[in-house]
Amino acid sequence: MTGDTVECFNCGHENPSWAQVCRSCGYAIQPAAPVSTGPGGLFPTDQASLTSIGGTLGAILAAIALGLILSGLIPPAPNIAEQTPSPTPSASASASAAPSVAVSPSVVPSPALPATVIFGTSWDNNARKIVGETTTFTTASPGFAYAISLAAPIGVDRLESAVVRVEADGSETVVQTREQGVVLVDKTLLSDGLKLKYSMAQLYGSWGKGTHILRIYRGEELLGEGTFTFS
Repeated sequence: MTGDTVECFNCGHENPSWAQVCRSCGYAIQPAAPVSTGPGGLFPTDQASLTSIGGTLGAILAAIALGLILSGLIPPAPNIAEQTPSPTPSASASASAAPSVAVSPSVVPSPALPATVIFGTSWDNNARKIVGETTTFTTASPGFAYAISLAAPIGVDRLESAVVRVEADGSETVVQTREQGVVLVDKTLLSDGLKLKYSMAQLYGSWGKGTHILRIYRGEELLGEGTFTFS
């Protein structure tokens, strides 16, 4: 092989130095340039790749450093929970914190009935009032009478009266029903009354001794009631 020719490795024929194949046998004279397949490992080793990776890492490190610098320049956000002053308790709040005192429930009185019931030994129809006013009767009493008094006219011409005897255990025994105690009255009057025609012996025999309650009704309305005693 000279500077101007190249000898074929197959047949020994002299060929120009620029020939790619032998002119005699066609054998390849110039070996093909090796094709680069890139880095053989997981990490690149060529200069261009290393330069690119180094630049990327440098940019990341620069960004981190800049962030740290800026974070030192910007003051931290105030802690609202720590800076908010605690509310000063008002007088009403302090009072509510005091222990409550148990208060006994008030006893609600029964509503007042429209009529007042009055007892006595007789009824004066002319004077429109009870005679011998009392709530305690005996067999020697001259009689038994009762009357009602209202702030407004009676408004009806018929009332009913019922009598119950209060037993020792507090229960009530009916000794006169409403139907048995029908009373005719003057509906224009504010008060009216009556003396029972029965003798005290008859009343004692029918009602018995003890505490009694007389209830007067105007229709279905309890108009008034009163307590008396047969002793």
